[in-house]
This record gives sequence, structure tokens and C-alpha cells, in this order.
Amino acid sequence: MPSVLSERRRSEFNEARDAIQTWVLASDEIVGALLVGSWARGAARMDSDLDVVVVTESARFAESETWIADAVGAPAELVRTGDWGALVERRVRLASGLEVEFGFVSPSWTRIDPIDPGTRRVVTDGCEIWYDPQGRLAALVRATR
Repeated sequence: MPSVLSERRRSEFNEARDAIQTWVLASDEIVGALLVGSWARGAARMDSDLDVVVVTESARFAESETWIADAVGAPAELVRTGDWGALVERRVRLASGLEVEFGFVSPSWTRIDPIDPGTRRVVTDGCEIWYDPQGRLAALVRATR
């Protein structure tokens, strides 16, 4: 497995990050967003996907594909949908090959009393808060330390 990130892959990540952050800020259906996984902990490789947890009450993101191009700033192919209980996964592949995994969760996912063991694992494995106007994600991160 390639371990060294090329400048091109870093650029692809930055472009995707900027598009996703713009989309999150423009949506009145999203109440929080969190980068998780290898990109958040600074351990991304060439084959790493970009993992984003999106906090929302809306089921629309799990039920349709109309939001995908807006979210990543370009046409993208939906490659997988998965239901993991508290999280609905929507994995998309950009033209560059970079994959973005959106994990849609309800605000209850951020509950800290008690913290769900799966949520704790995701947060402690590496995270970077991208959007948190109500402070839910910051409280969750603090509670996991």
C-alpha cells in the first residue's frame, strides 16, 4: 500500500474539504460536521478515504442522491450505502478516485450521558470539528478525553 501522500492527493483532499465545508455551512438541515479517521489524525495514505460525520435530523441525505454534487463540488458516483444503526453511510467516488464517506447521524449521536461506545471509538480515533454552532461536538470531544 502506498503510504506517502502525493501533492496531488493533498490538493484533492483540500478541494473536497473546502467544497464539503461550504455545503455544510449553506445547509439549514445540518447541525454539525466532523472530519474523522486518518485525515483527521494526520495519518492519511494515498488509498485513504475522507470520512465526514454529518449531524442532521433530515432523512433526505440517506434517501436521495440529489445533494452529492453540491456536497463535493463536482459530479461524483455513489458507490455504497450502508446502515450501521446510528449511522447511515453514503460513500461517493470523485473523478480523481478520492472516496468520501459521509456518515449521517442524528443529534442524539452526540449525546454524552452516556457516550455510545461506537461514537467514542470514532471520536477518539481522530477528529476535527468542521461545524458546530451549538457546541454539541465540542462537548462530545471533551467528554471523550
